[in-house]
Amino acid sequence: MECAYFPSPMSKPSLSVLLAAPRGFCAGVDRAIQIVEQALAKWGAPVFVRHEIVHNAHVVKRLEAMGAVFVEELTECPDDRPVVFSAHGVPKVVPAEAARRQMTYVDATCPLVSKVHAEAQRHARNGLHTLLIGHEGHPEVVGTMGQIDAGSMTLIETVEDVDAFQPVDAQKLAYVTQTTLSVDDTKDIVTALRLRFPHLAEPRKDDICYATTNRQEAVKAIAAEAQLVLVIGAANSSNSVRLKEVAERSGANAAYLIASADNIDWSWFDGVTTLGLTAGASAPETLVQGVIAACRARFDVSVQEVVTAQEDVVFRIPRALENV
Repeated sequence: MECAYFPSPMSKPSLSVLLAAPRGFCAGVDRAIQIVEQALAKWGAPVFVRHEIVHNAHVVKRLEAMGAVFVEELTECPDDRPVVFSAHGVPKVVPAEAARRQMTYVDATCPLVSKVHAEAQRHARNGLHTLLIGHEGHPEVVGTMGQIDAGSMTLIETVEDVDAFQPVDAQKLAYVTQTTLSVDDTKDIVTALRLRFPHLAEPRKDDICYATTNRQEAVKAIAAEAQLVLVIGAANSSNSVRLKEVAERSGANAAYLIASADNIDWSWFDGVTTLGLTAGASAPETLVQGVIAACRARFDVSVQEVVTAQEDVVFRIPRALENV
């Protein structure tokens, strides 16, 4: 006689987790965090940091516990304590003012952002007006626009902005981009610029950083197979917000940006058997593992890492902090 199978009240529904790789910290974020840690080790607390070193509250809180003090402007920093400039970059007047005040300062600007700064400065020396593709108010955009004289750069956020822009001389234009944009959206804007301004000078190498591109490609690889995608990152993190948008456009039924497992609304999982999971470039891996642990408490979880690229980029910290 066959016995009917009745699942145990304690059994959990199955959940397959597709874990995007690459995800989480990039080389620029690693370097910036290390700079603050090494500055604290060399000079002791407090070390002041102008703006969040990277856009992640968990990283900021950990560094605060070590003795870092985060401020928005240099005017909030005393002359006699070191200050670190964030990974997003700062207008050139900021280090100039720090030097005038004879402050000890360390620039943690991501080298790939510094590359964009150098491009903008080169275009200005060559008499070109620069179009910056980016998002108004983002610290990276503020820093890049502050590299050259006011009026020498125009922010372009959309294809409509391209249509509305009226240059003084269409023969003397160049463009650069924020490093953390959506690759697909930026292509549309660049295409519109090329059509309108055939003589437009372009970056020698794509300004959108390798980490942003790689993380977006990894999300595309998992989104079509997942009913739900969770992106771990801060709401003010441009690259994290772009990951959520890419997931939505790439086939996921739903995508949400969360700061940590504490922000999950478990009703999102109704009817979900496959979850896509990734993290923005400033989100630590501990937060990813926290989400997986929270899922294991509610589901019978299997994890498959979907690898679309290998990253081995390392950026050196400033010499003043080496061997501390």
